[in-house]
Amino acid sequence: RGAGRREKRYKCSECGKGFTTSSYLLAHQRSHTGETPVLCGACGKSFAVVSNLARHRHVHTGEKPFRCGECGRQYSQRAHLTTHQQVHTGERPYVCGK
Repeated sequence: RGAGRREKRYKCSECGKGFTTSSYLLAHQRSHTGETPVLCGACGKSFAVVSNLARHRHVHTGEKPFRCGECGRQYSQRAHLTTHQQVHTGERPYVCGK
């Protein structure tokens, strides 16, 4: 075991996947049950975990905190910026619109 690694002692009874905290296990178990108890007050869309709601809120606020250092284009989610940046690295041969 490497330095800084935490033991994954919380195991999912459905699939056996391990987690370092009981809250991570609970969030994962919702992927099996389909439970989505966290609601967006603006539109009623539901989510399995609060962090997904936090990411969703940008839809309503229009906030785009993730900016491309190459062309300045902005995104509401880090994953969208990461995908876009592949245009500049040549990893994806799409043409940037800016």
